[in-house]
Amino acid sequence: MSRLASTPTATDATRGLLLGLAGVVMFALSIPMTRLAGGSAEAPQLAPAFVALGRAAVAGGLSLAYLALTRARRPQGREWRLLAFTAAGVVFGWPLLLGLAVRHVDAVHASVISGVLPLATAVIAALVLRQRPSAGFWTCALAGLGLVVGFAAWRGAGALELADGLLLGAVLCASAGYVSGARLSTGLTAEQVICWVLVISLPVTLPLAVLTRPAAPVAASAWLGFAYVSLVSMWIGFFAWYRGLALGGTLRVSQVQVLQPFLSMLFAVPLLGEHLDAMTVVFALAVLAVVWWGKRQPIH
Repeated sequence: MSRLASTPTATDATRGLLLGLAGVVMFALSIPMTRLAGGSAEAPQLAPAFVALGRAAVAGGLSLAYLALTRARRPQGREWRLLAFTAAGVVFGWPLLLGLAVRHVDAVHASVISGVLPLATAVIAALVLRQRPSAGFWTCALAGLGLVVGFAAWRGAGALELADGLLLGAVLCASAGYVSGARLSTGLTAEQVICWVLVISLPVTLPLAVLTRPAAPVAASAWLGFAYVSLVSMWIGFFAWYRGLALGGTLRVSQVQVLQPFLSMLFAVPLLGEHLDAMTVVFALAVLAVVWWGKRQPIH
């Protein structure tokens, strides 16, 4: 029996959990670092389009080297279509919509809205795979959506802002990309999936990144944020996360993902000088609880 199909040993389970947690910590910094790279509407830095496309171009170049060094096999047949769909979600949709959104809302706000990402991924997976989620799962999914919409309306003084729509669109793109990427992992290793996704995107990301590069100097901190999302959020983080899932078991290790939005909020305070008020923490904890409970509901 293969390692993926067998019960992980105690050592592998611990290593997998630690690697999974490391991946979540790396991903949790993505929203604050995207805000750092792009700046705000009042003090803009790198253009959101350059941040989104440039990070993919940098990671794509590294992926090309990785695939060549490991002599990875080429995708075949329907795998090309799934790779293109995954790229549309995680290479273009998520980074671009997130970058546009955090120009107008702070990273703490974006972290709460994106907290429903695990539930959204589960919903799309259930629909694509024609599974039958339990009533408890759908209750949690609707409760999570209601919480983030209620939070957005509260922060918007009773009205939803365009940035909130962009954030929900980013969550939808990422969820769809994660599901199609997971389907590819049955034939390719998880590391190969993200690398091929980035490589097939290079003919688009590289020239557009050059065209959208900054014409005027920007702060060094913006370049620091860009370097992080390019090297860690778009590449290294996936290696740690996927390896953790493989070693420790997907069901067990994926539970730590519920901590991601809360960690993003905590990172935004020292990195960006943002403020955490009590009501935002309450909403974040409520979303975390709903997502955690939703992941425990049966899907047949």
